[in-house]
Amino acid sequence: MRVFSTAHRFSAVALSLALLAGCASSGNNDAEQDEGEFSNVQERELYELARTALEDNRYPIAIERLEALDTRYPFGAHAEQAQLELIYAYYENGNWEEARAAASRFIRLQPDHPQVDYAYYLRGLSAWQAGRFSLERLRLIDISKRDLGASRDAYNDFRELIQRFPQSEYAPDAQQRIIYLRELLAQHELHVADYYLRRGAYLAAVERGRWVIENFPEANATRDALATMVEGYQGLGMNDRAEEVLAVLRENAPNHEQLRGGRFVPKHGS
Repeated sequence: MRVFSTAHRFSAVALSLALLAGCASSGNNDAEQDEGEFSNVQERELYELARTALEDNRYPIAIERLEALDTRYPFGAHAEQAQLELIYAYYENGNWEEARAAASRFIRLQPDHPQVDYAYYLRGLSAWQAGRFSLERLRLIDISKRDLGASRDAYNDFRELIQRFPQSEYAPDAQQRIIYLRELLAQHELHVADYYLRRGAYLAAVERGRWVIENFPEANATRDALATMVEGYQGLGMNDRAEEVLAVLRENAPNHEQLRGGRFVPKHGS
């Protein structure tokens, strides 16, 4: 049976969660009682309690039970399924780092599992969520100080999923996210390059432009990367190199905004 994805809901067995009930005025006694009853819960019942919590979107409770299940029954009948569901519970609870760590652990321990592609997918989604705001409002901040590690992790995770499991049901969504991330990461590099150009750090700007072309050759941003390199080489006084790159820019993007009548117009300086 296929493990649920983020688009699917769980089927659950209706079980009582009476062990959670108690009087607020006797919190410590309730906690001790809960621990006592919890320690006596057998694997099957503990698994169903976790599933019920997942179905009710009570992710912290589900995480507690799935972690207990993983600790107490690491080789039990529900161990592998519980590990996958723990990744999902972490993800839905916003525990991005925990989700990635759990997914990496599952991938390492179960590399041939029939649902390991799901672990790859959730690992990428967790990094995606962790970095989803990192590229917003780029022009309103000092872009050179931004850490885009999570977004790069997501890009690499989704690429690995597609490379290893091109027929996975999660591959199409991963591919779309790769395209999005590729453009954003390339644009980020060019914002940094522009930062260098404005400060006269021309060699650093050239290197950023080259990096975009080499690492994201399919991105639309490669045209701006070429323009960045032209301006950087001009700033360095390396006019021959500037002309070589400019010829490539003219050939591939004759209507680029920095080409006016075939003449290159730098963004900064004369």
